[in-house]
Amino acid sequence: MGEKVGQSVIAAVGELLPVLRERAQETEDARVVPADSIKALAEAGFFRLLQPARYGGLEADPVTFYEVVRMIAGACGSTGWVASVVGVHPWQLALFPVAGQEEVWGSDTNTRMSSSYAPTGRAQLTEGGHRLTGRWSFSSGCNHASWVLLGGIVTNDEGAPVDFRTFLLPASDYEIEDVWDTVGLRGTGSNDIVVSGVFVPEHRSLSFADVTKCVCPGQAVNDAPLYRIPFGSVFSNAITTPVIGMATGAYHAHVDYQRTRVSAAYAGHKVAEDPFAQARIAEAAAEIDAAWLALERNMTELMAHARAREPIPMPLRLRIRRDQVRGTGQAISAVDLLFENSGGRALRTGTPIQRFWRDAHAGRVHAINDPERALTMFGRGEFGLPPAADAML
Repeated sequence: MGEKVGQSVIAAVGELLPVLRERAQETEDARVVPADSIKALAEAGFFRLLQPARYGGLEADPVTFYEVVRMIAGACGSTGWVASVVGVHPWQLALFPVAGQEEVWGSDTNTRMSSSYAPTGRAQLTEGGHRLTGRWSFSSGCNHASWVLLGGIVTNDEGAPVDFRTFLLPASDYEIEDVWDTVGLRGTGSNDIVVSGVFVPEHRSLSFADVTKCVCPGQAVNDAPLYRIPFGSVFSNAITTPVIGMATGAYHAHVDYQRTRVSAAYAGHKVAEDPFAQARIAEAAAEIDAAWLALERNMTELMAHARAREPIPMPLRLRIRRDQVRGTGQAISAVDLLFENSGGRALRTGTPIQRFWRDAHAGRVHAINDPERALTMFGRGEFGLPPAADAML
């Protein structure tokens, strides 16, 4: 079912791309993705791709999800980023206790969530759950969500850390502060979430220890292979894929522009006839292809293990993180090469190439794209050393 319906979502989203492309400047100026764009993506079935079938979801293959994200980000970087981050949350909610899933989807299977996983707030153990306080930044798409997922380190009465969990809160339990004013990904509305001493019941939180082991309460009802794969693989690629999409969008914008551009620096000839311009195109295309093909290979292999109900091999988990962070770097290299060779007119406000360049670099600074941290994980594994305690795998 997932593959066939996934193809219908690809087709439906494909029809939306011209409109998303036309709205890219509007999205940037408003600092938030237009409600009409989110509505259109929802009607196309996008936000149901990774949602459990028992709640009207499609349980599609992750590669299908990433393929659609890449398409969206190739039309508008900010819309692609929000779509990816918000679109991956149904997958995580499927891992929560059933009571938590029911609260979110029981009355409305179209309910959406935003997130901020960095544990910048305080979570204290209390009877029946936790009490949460603090400020969380960079909650992309929060204006289009009625729930939020927040990361928090749990402390005991003495203030010592005892767990790292994700907490699920309804909009009535938090405030959104409009602080998002940036040079890239301006349209993502990645504002702050503020929580003041809110009680979160046990069924609305999930330990990262369970997530890392791929053994979670929600699997009791959501038993599909999709829900037996690592968070570190699924979420990290949900961050890299939009950047690959932005590089893809920049590539097409660059090629279309250069086909007819005449360069004064090239004796008034068409740039398309310049062998150096041709070589740069080839190099950029190769970088983008390499990033995408590695993602496809890794996630296909990951799902094969999940379908066979086999444990996910640690070398594969490490390779996925290695290739994910390298994929972001390859996409950035391609965008830089294209931007540097687009000519002075590409600097004008409103042109696609400069917007993709800024958006891609903004996506690059996400914590999960820290190259040294991810590459060190892989290197440790190759030398037979165990992953670091805080490794996101």
